[in-house]
Amino acid sequence: MAGKNILITGGAGFLGANLAKRLVELGANITIFTRIGKNRENFKGIGSRIKFIEGGLTNESDVSETIKGKDYIFHFAWQTDLKKSMQNPREDLMTDVLGILNLLETCKKENPNVKIIFASTTTVIGTPSKLPVNENHPENPLSIYDTNKLIAEKYFKIYYKNFKLKFCVLRLSNVFGELQRIDNPNRGVLNFMIGRALRGEPLTVHGTGDFIRDYCYVQNYVDAFILAAISDKTNGEVCILGSGEGRTMNEVVEKIKKIVEAMTGRGVVIEHIPFPESESEINKRNFIADFSKFKEITGWYPKISFDEGLEKTIGFYVSRMNIL
Repeated sequence: MAGKNILITGGAGFLGANLAKRLVELGANITIFTRIGKNRENFKGIGSRIKFIEGGLTNESDVSETIKGKDYIFHFAWQTDLKKSMQNPREDLMTDVLGILNLLETCKKENPNVKIIFASTTTVIGTPSKLPVNENHPENPLSIYDTNKLIAEKYFKIYYKNFKLKFCVLRLSNVFGELQRIDNPNRGVLNFMIGRALRGEPLTVHGTGDFIRDYCYVQNYVDAFILAAISDKTNGEVCILGSGEGRTMNEVVEKIKKIVEAMTGRGVVIEHIPFPESESEINKRNFIADFSKFKEITGWYPKISFDEGLEKTIGFYVSRMNIL
């Protein structure tokens, strides 16, 4: 990545900021494309080494300015709240889907040799019929958010087949780690639980808590995004990523409780509450990723274990909240 010109759309967010920090360390030239007025707190210490452009993906002139001369584009800009997508589907269509089309059209015209790596989600498949899940599983999205992610994947395939515009889609399972918000109950459940524990609030587990998820630490995904970019074998591919290990919510909150209590000396309470009536079925499913395709292509595997990643994440927020 040294000397490469990189664009990260939505780069001020959780994934983008972690990737940008790694790429700066590797000597890449980073441009962050973000909404007007987006907070840049995640770039303390490296902000002077990054170029920031504010604008909208649906504005062709904004996109045109950002993509020229870029070797790779990491496309993270997306409305990430599933519930919000159901409440205001038109807004999601306008910003996310039209934004993708505008990005692809502009790249086709002005930078046809660029490669785009798109952060998708494993939830595009809906409720799995078997575990673990690989790329051959049928897609049956259950929300506007998931549907629009899948539509974006299809557009990438069309532009690759018809216009040779290179891409790789990475369908991510549950991601956690530093720089993700710990106060948003609608995205990043593990980080949200960490936030509750550190604020002295009970960890509220829906139902019996025995539903299974595949949680993967953000730095493992940063590795994957870089490998997806530099490998020609990923061109035109859609790959599922995760840790390959399933954990119940009960197991996860017990680990959070244990680590937070050890680091802060404060007790953490776990409570079980019913699922809200409006809760999406996608949040009740079981999921484990089969990442063997991407491993075969790139050699990637999650180097940092769940336990190590969880300790790093909690330690990061403990230091920020001045608890000790």
